[in-house]
Amino acid sequence: MEIVLKLNLMQTFGLSVLVLLFGKFMVSRIEFLSKFCIPAPVVGGLVFSLLTLAGHETGVLNLTMDMTLKGFFMVCFFTTVGFGASMSILKKGGPAIFLFLAVASVLCVLQDVVGVGVAKLMGESPLLGLAAGSIPMTGGHGTSGAFGPLLEEAGLVGGTTIAIAAATFGLVSGSLIGGPTAKYIIEKYKIHGPGHDRPTSETAEELLGAKSTLLNNDHMATGFFQIAVAAGIGSVVSIGIKKMGVTLPDYVGAMLVASLLRNVFCKDGTKTEIRLHEIHSLGEIFLGVFLAMALMDMRLWELYDLAIPLMTILGAQVAMVFFFAVYVTYRFSGKDYDAAVLAAGHCGFGLGATPNGVANMTAVVQKYGPSPKAFFVLPIVGGLFIDVVNTMIITLFLNFFLPPIPGYNS
Repeated sequence: MEIVLKLNLMQTFGLSVLVLLFGKFMVSRIEFLSKFCIPAPVVGGLVFSLLTLAGHETGVLNLTMDMTLKGFFMVCFFTTVGFGASMSILKKGGPAIFLFLAVASVLCVLQDVVGVGVAKLMGESPLLGLAAGSIPMTGGHGTSGAFGPLLEEAGLVGGTTIAIAAATFGLVSGSLIGGPTAKYIIEKYKIHGPGHDRPTSETAEELLGAKSTLLNNDHMATGFFQIAVAAGIGSVVSIGIKKMGVTLPDYVGAMLVASLLRNVFCKDGTKTEIRLHEIHSLGEIFLGVFLAMALMDMRLWELYDLAIPLMTILGAQVAMVFFFAVYVTYRFSGKDYDAAVLAAGHCGFGLGATPNGVANMTAVVQKYGPSPKAFFVLPIVGGLFIDVVNTMIITLFLNFFLPPIPGYNS
């Protein structure tokens, strides 16, 4: 007997929060999940999608959900990312920040080149290559959920599901190869770690002079209003860009406006204050719900026919990131111990997410000694700037290398 469920907007929203909370519970209880920094909404969402897969295959469950709020939370989250793109921080970080950002940007381009190239060699659509390129690798689950619908509109069946599955694969593989990569570099080039008598690394926030503040209702409300204003103006900007024939996700305009507001109003001596701490806290909420909804909306049965080419592309991505970290990240980051630690971090960051990169570096420094430079550079590039750059790179590939997407660039 088939069970037919049709959830409205509020029911879907409530269910997504329950899925998120279940994911948090699982991460807190299962060491493997916490060790590899698997996000709670990804855990809960995958379990939910597996249940819907079982229901679909057995014909027991027919579930329909109203995912209208998914787009809302996506735009709100990436707006908070835009508020983090501060030029003053980029300048304060010095040449090391600019250099690693350039290296990370080159990796994004190569990931898309490798993805599209392998897909074509296997006779598959280049769209599949992008779905397993920098969108899920450097971009992670958030970027996958944002660009997936665009890939589907361009003709890639299950584009969102493919990208999210690739992002999950990247999280695990990036965490697995980070430590061995640093060990290989240290032994190959006979690098001597500083030992544990070296001063302990400060966090990026401490090095930048940031101070923690207590949240209060007025500040939280102000932060929410600033997000709303940036997102509202940004939607107009996105519409204008799309009318110019450029393919891009809905959040880009909001992210650009937020970045502009941050750099114009968040300066010493200005009266207007951007509530960065509150915006960051709200961003975590938006991302959690957005990812939970994106994972809940996965249709895993669409992966069957693409399993072999997808895994081939992902295998090529892992191999490429390893060699890139050894021969590019390490060399261009100074060819010293700090560079070796940063290379390990880039494996986790370039295949998964910034927390995975930090986890990789933590494992290395626990054995060989602290690396303040690496712990300063990677979180700033990964947390503040790479999403903006990666979005531009992905947009270029979508608009100049792939078929027109109806309603966008046709």
